[in-house]
Amino acid sequence: MKKLQLLSAIFISSITLFSCSDDDDTPVVINEEEVITTMNVTLTSGSQTITLQSQDLDGDGPDDPVITVDGNFAANATYNGTIQLLNETEDPAEDVTEEVEEENLDHQFFYIATGEAIASTTYDDIEDEGNPVGVHFILTTGEAGDATLQIVLKHEPEKDAEGVSDGDMTNAGGETDFDATFPITVE
Repeated sequence: MKKLQLLSAIFISSITLFSCSDDDDTPVVINEEEVITTMNVTLTSGSQTITLQSQDLDGDGPDDPVITVDGNFAANATYNGTIQLLNETEDPAEDVTEEVEEENLDHQFFYIATGEAIASTTYDDIEDEGNPVGVHFILTTGEAGDATLQIVLKHEPEKDAEGVSDGDMTNAGGETDFDATFPITVE
């Protein structure tokens, strides 16, 4: 009888021990990647405004993005640029730019120019810790010619890595949220 009572006590203790949970665990916040279908880039210099757009409504589907550039750039000019990101799978379209700006520590745009017609791109905004974000930027053209401008949005880049704060994506790491390349003509 004492053995039965001892076994019952062990059984009840083990159930109690293993059924307790640690309610003090903080749940892991899952921040899902943004859905971005469209990038609108507006560049202004004086009275001239040029819009670049990359629109990929089927995401990773079979259709390539539709790339449009609605004008040519002036030689040796400075353009103020602003990026707008949209999720057009929503109705009405969701402005994802607001989320990128709110989560500015976790995002950075990179600008990769090929050809001498684009002299430079520089950041015109910073995040909460003093690193660049790139929603606002300055593009300076060179002499007349053709070029390409690739704009890449990185999620959780290593902003302290060498060259990243200067716009060098080589050591940035992170995930690519959006990548678009635009043909540029400077005249």
